[in-house]
Amino acid sequence: MTNDLDIILSEGESYTVEFKVSADKSLPSEVCAFANASGGKVFIGVDDRGHVVGTDVSNAARSRIQDTVNKIEPRLNVSIDVIDNIVALTVPEGTHKPYSCPTGFYLRSGPNSQKLDRDSIIDFFQSEGRVRYDEIIRDDLPIDELFNESAFKRYVRAAKISGVLEREAILKNLNCTGMSGGKMCFTNAGALFFRVNDEDVLFRHAGIVCALYKGTGKTNILDAKELSGDIVSNVDNAIIFLKKHLRLSYKIEGLRRENILELPEDALREAVVNAACHRDYFEKGSRVMVEIFDDRVDIVSPGGVCKGITPENFGTVTITRNPIIASMFFRIAYIEQMGTGIGRMRNATREANVAEPKFEFAGFFKVTFKRSEAESSIGRQSAANRSLSAAATDRKRAVISYLEENGQARVADFAGVIGLSDGRVRALLREMVGDGTIEKIGDKRYAHYALKPRGRAEE
Repeated sequence: MTNDLDIILSEGESYTVEFKVSADKSLPSEVCAFANASGGKVFIGVDDRGHVVGTDVSNAARSRIQDTVNKIEPRLNVSIDVIDNIVALTVPEGTHKPYSCPTGFYLRSGPNSQKLDRDSIIDFFQSEGRVRYDEIIRDDLPIDELFNESAFKRYVRAAKISGVLEREAILKNLNCTGMSGGKMCFTNAGALFFRVNDEDVLFRHAGIVCALYKGTGKTNILDAKELSGDIVSNVDNAIIFLKKHLRLSYKIEGLRRENILELPEDALREAVVNAACHRDYFEKGSRVMVEIFDDRVDIVSPGGVCKGITPENFGTVTITRNPIIASMFFRIAYIEQMGTGIGRMRNATREANVAEPKFEFAGFFKVTFKRSEAESSIGRQSAANRSLSAAATDRKRAVISYLEENGQARVADFAGVIGLSDGRVRALLREMVGDGTIEKIGDKRYAHYALKPRGRAEE
């Protein structure tokens, strides 16, 4: 008997080791359980305490064991070896899960093999990617009920889909519908994109919850919004929420003003789209969360990463949980290329000179963007005042630059240059006339403005 076998016998049964006194009727279930898990070894001729009791190792006995193993579907390549008076079966992890035997589906759990009930089988199929949420045809959702015509038209325009085809043909080609019971029904993907789901308990879990908190914890909520429309609108409105509550600065180049968000919009959009696209929609107890704190932005989606993605290959390997949803976003350019989202987030933050996002994927998938250091309410107000002061100076510079190039201009000309309403432009011009930077020529609707003859005033 080999030293390796001595060690195995002394350590006892485990997630990958099973002892059996004989090749009894439970053998197929043990082999099936290993195939559905991570593989393992079955030692026949060993009792539960690891004592060798021996078994029939003749060719006929091994042939009977092989016939027993062949009852597992789909067919599995199990090696059968003899070690002294023990038969050792090496069961590989199956590549075509799930596997079944004549008595049902089994899965290894710790040192035991467990028969799967109906719900467990469904969960297993989902975890192995054999059943995809977005592909399921919903016979309870015919497309002639609660069809979102405006969402459909927006999508067709954005995807540049020809208007030659009828609506039903377009939906079928997009894998958004299928026939069930003689009627055309939504797939889950189709319902997420083109069905009126507001206040619908069937898809309440599919929305996005946005929240703004005071401080770094979830105790004090300053603003919150639940988004329950079509999936594209939810993404767009989540970005609007982020832009509304994140700090904004301004940059003037020539005659144009550029608004700069404290965190790059491209990275935020990528994270929100990724959350809506790749979340686990079978998990109906949680929704995508977009949360703003003083020190960070967290975007969290249920389900973690897909099976097969590890910390080592994260960001380089592409496995799509919801391929139809991903394809739909790709058609409207919300996704540039499959599998590039993580890299795009990192690149966007590097280019903006902010911290790269942090990723967590234990049960949930979380992307965290670090904001600038948290400030007190007084500090935040001071920062806002400084930003407003800098913005006003930039607008004055834009007015001066425009007059230097054009000689004179009217209120409407400046409104287009600095992006303010006519009323706010007039207030700014009055201030500049008052400090002697420019002069007003004419009156009322015929008034225009020019630099003072002495040139550009000091600010």
